[in-house]
Amino acid sequence: MLAILGGSGLTQLANLTETRRISARTAFGEPSGPLTLGRIGGREVVFLARHGDAHGIPPHQVNYRANIQALKDAGATRIASVATVGGIRREFGPGVLVVPHQIIDYTWGRASTFFEGPGAKVTHIDFTEPYSATLRRSILAAAKACGEAVADGGCYGTTQGPRLETAAEIARMERDGADLVGMTGMPEAALAREAGLEYAAIAVVANHAAGKGDSAHAISLVAIETVVEHAMQRVRGILEKLAAS
Repeated sequence: MLAILGGSGLTQLANLTETRRISARTAFGEPSGPLTLGRIGGREVVFLARHGDAHGIPPHQVNYRANIQALKDAGATRIASVATVGGIRREFGPGVLVVPHQIIDYTWGRASTFFEGPGAKVTHIDFTEPYSATLRRSILAAAKACGEAVADGGCYGTTQGPRLETAAEIARMERDGADLVGMTGMPEAALAREAGLEYAAIAVVANHAAGKGDSAHAISLVAIETVVEHAMQRVRGILEKLAAS
């Protein structure tokens, strides 16, 4: 079953039918909100709003472990993450959709593994390729099927938040090889790998990152809202095709 983790701008899926909401509890606490189970194109799907239904949970306080565990417990085998990001690379301007292929983790202090605590064994996962190649191909094929232009590949730099970055921080990230900047890519991707779930992302570029393009001196939060609202309509179409695949 496909799980969809919605980020900023995607707190619900209007194209879900036969929906029912369930509250979930895990050994790692409660997820960001109730899970919504339903169907898209006749296929069962589970949806979870990463920041809660009212978008009240900031990135550094999301219970990523509970979210991933709850989706797995609900029967999910693959997770499509939707996240809004800033574009560092010049061609990744507002409104561009990207299916990233790599991650750099700049976060700190987040609970980032299932394998800790009394009695837990030290467990290492291979994270050379942080996103599922199979699911990435499926997302790209879904985008092509509905005529949406999507960039294939990019490095997602995950920052702590909730503040946006300084121009100097973005310059450093660019030197590191990051093409996009967001706040929720980690530890979400690593936890999905630990849980044995396929995981890939659709990154919605909401703005030029700090110091870039029209964000050279400041980032317009009002403009971000407009871009995200329009882009999410396109994302919903891709998710509908993906669910049917």
